[in-house]
Amino acid sequence: MSRLSLTLIVTLGLVVSACDRSAPDEAQESGASQITTGEIDRTYADSLMPAINVSDPDGRQINLGALQGTPVLLNLWATWCAPCKKEMPLLDALAGDFDEQLHVITVSQDAGGAEKVAPYFAANEFAYLEPWMDPQNELGLHYDNTPLPTTILYDAQGLEVWRVVGDYDWASEEARAAVREVVGE
Repeated sequence: MSRLSLTLIVTLGLVVSACDRSAPDEAQESGASQITTGEIDRTYADSLMPAINVSDPDGRQINLGALQGTPVLLNLWATWCAPCKKEMPLLDALAGDFDEQLHVITVSQDAGGAEKVAPYFAANEFAYLEPWMDPQNELGLHYDNTPLPTTILYDAQGLEVWRVVGDYDWASEEARAAVREVVGE
């Protein structure tokens, strides 16, 4: 038997003997967090709104932490996100329905910034939404890179009431009732 054949046989024997043919006793649990999508989640209630600056295409800035006094519905979205784009007209209508009682702040997570966001807003002619951007992705990092869209409702003191991760029907009676619990209508 040649040296190469002997090496192959020994290697194959070691590989086969290392296999564990028995079934595992228990499946291992995943360390990944379970994200509930498309429904109201109160897990993070009472968390303080982050004091993060966002800007518009003209360079005007607001600090989200300074918006206390009126409830805020903060929406993280992007122009490349189909569920986000589906929600935008619904959020615009919601903003109109709760005009003086609720700030609806949509903050783009687009890497392209104003180059992507300004044309999107111009094409859609939203009546109430403004094109806020998070050029440093600070909000994405604050919310642990949660999937888009993510929408968080904060009360007038800047404390989180609930959040929705993923697509949501903002025109539904459920959405309206959840907002009314904070604006007191």
